[in-house]
Amino acid sequence: MGKIKQLLYIFSLSLIISLGLKGYTSAACNSGEQACSSKYAVGQTFFGSGGSLDSTCSTSYCAKQSAGETGIGLGSSTNYQAHAGFNIDRAPYLMMNVNAVNINLGTLSSTSTATATATFSVKAYLSSGYSVIAVSQPPQNGSYTMKAPSSAVASAVGTEQFAINLVANTTACGAPANFGSNPVQVPSTAYSYGSASSGYNSCGLFEYVPGSVIASSSKSSGETDFTISYIENISNVTPAGTFTLAQQLVAVATF
Repeated sequence: MGKIKQLLYIFSLSLIISLGLKGYTSAACNSGEQACSSKYAVGQTFFGSGGSLDSTCSTSYCAKQSAGETGIGLGSSTNYQAHAGFNIDRAPYLMMNVNAVNINLGTLSSTSTATATATFSVKAYLSSGYSVIAVSQPPQNGSYTMKAPSSAVASAVGTEQFAINLVANTTACGAPANFGSNPVQVPSTAYSYGSASSGYNSCGLFEYVPGSVIASSSKSSGETDFTISYIENISNVTPAGTFTLAQQLVAVATF
């Protein structure tokens, strides 16, 4: 009787954030100017029924005052976007949180598929969008690297596979279990726009290509909560032992 190979698979998540600057140069503002670049400056940028910008200041603090705002929200075109509102912060930023630290899939078998999930969130303010890149290699056992599909495929029991997607999976679409979640926009789709990328956005289909973009937004976005759905299959010839993955996610925004 042939021996069924088994393995223990453990992975951890970490994050890296980088900022890609595109045509953005800051410069010191002169008196009366609220927003500046190396070539342009804008003053008197408050429009409303009453109020003022930083009119009440001490050594450490300033107060903004408003009796009403004529218009608020995001306006955009193909090449430009503007955030309107008296209390709009003029400092761009990129934020990413990873919520899972370690996940253990236990001992695997060639007769079933192991599944797991991990969550992270991203938001980018005053940006032209962001991308989240999975940079790590598939799980490794010494010098052996687990096979990962380079295009979106269904889980195949008995075939060596490590793959992910970022959507809700159900047995109705052929997934091995009901697990995962679609991206959640916080507070709503009116303010947040992150989405799973092609190859990682189909129920029951999974892939993993190191260096590929797994999630993105095409414009400045509030918080989007993402869930990574992992599948793991082994074959009878997969080397036994402990496979580990130090999952690194890189968030990149352009401003």
